[in-house]
Amino acid sequence: MARDAAGWAQAPCATEDGCVAGSVYTDPGVYADELTEVFGRTWRLACHESELPERYDYRCFEHAGQPLFCIRGADGVIRTFVNACSHRGARLLAEPAGNAAKIVCFYHLWTYDSKGACTGIPRPVGYEAAGVKRAGLGLREVRTELRLGFVFVNLDDAAPVLGEFLGDALGQFETILGTQPLEVFHYSRNVLQCNWKAWHETNMDLYHEYMHVVLRKTQLKAMPMEDRRLLVYGNGHAGTGNLKAAYDGYEGFRGRGGDVPPLPGTGPADFRFSVLFPASAILSRGTVIRVDTVTPISARETLLEMRGLGVLGEPPEHRSIRVQHHNQYWGPMGRNVPEDMYAAEECERAFRGGAARWQLIARQENSTGQDDAILRAFYAEWARRTGRSPQDPLHKVAT
Repeated sequence: MARDAAGWAQAPCATEDGCVAGSVYTDPGVYADELTEVFGRTWRLACHESELPERYDYRCFEHAGQPLFCIRGADGVIRTFVNACSHRGARLLAEPAGNAAKIVCFYHLWTYDSKGACTGIPRPVGYEAAGVKRAGLGLREVRTELRLGFVFVNLDDAAPVLGEFLGDALGQFETILGTQPLEVFHYSRNVLQCNWKAWHETNMDLYHEYMHVVLRKTQLKAMPMEDRRLLVYGNGHAGTGNLKAAYDGYEGFRGRGGDVPPLPGTGPADFRFSVLFPASAILSRGTVIRVDTVTPISARETLLEMRGLGVLGEPPEHRSIRVQHHNQYWGPMGRNVPEDMYAAEECERAFRGGAARWQLIARQENSTGQDDAILRAFYAEWARRTGRSPQDPLHKVAT
């Protein structure tokens, strides 16, 4: 039976955590809280250490509205700084990546070293009367920790250490990521016309396997639903480590089991993933790894960075096949990612105009199969940090 306006506005679920109001994607107040209380106080996966192989290599990015850069110092240590000069606030590094033994501000030629110290001020004598000295003018350093080759940053100096925040969320990747050195062989950036959560939800929602033809043919029938086990780790992190794929079920994917060695600790048919709160994901398909990092641009625009990882120094013939395996599923013209992008943007269209009022995350299968447990865990952590209820996000609640 169709619903009238009053019925359409009513929450369609009897359980409090089973639906989410559409305004979580659209309200500017919600978005402002997310930047400060979620992104501004949690650890973000910034890049992989292989992207900074040499001393003084750097990468620029934005996080929680702040321009940042990671740089490998003269001592080999990777550090992160706010990308702003201590003098007048001009951006120091404008290129997305590069190498800078000396960081020079274009505006007045103030200089800094790879540890963030101010090393040079033209005509410093002019500041003597005001007591301004180089020693007190270093860059703003941002907390940085490495885990399994990934560089994580946190703007909150008082936040728990990375290990406490992650808990066991990367445990299933210890062997894959920690046995052999890996490197990034694929990097792409896409600006999506949707709220950041709409994309991140595609990595938490196994129910949408029905959307992808490739998953209907390679994954849905490869493993009984009751044998799948979803893992909720706490702090909004979740994933699964025991999914299987039957690649012979899809034309062009046959032979993925023997043409290149799978990654350490995994078989060619294994699929596992971890979604890290608030907006990163690591996915492994036997021979390759995909890493997503999501950066909100506005309430309705999202920057999606995607990385593909392979074994460092492997033979060219292995790398060629690994790139092929990655791109078949996850490349810009692959059989998976473009469809997920379309789904996220189509949801945005309806929520933005107010046509859609709710999304349902009420599936319960005892944390097996296509249970919505991962989505519910995410929104429970989101609520704790924002002080807003997913069912009524326009009103603040006690955290």
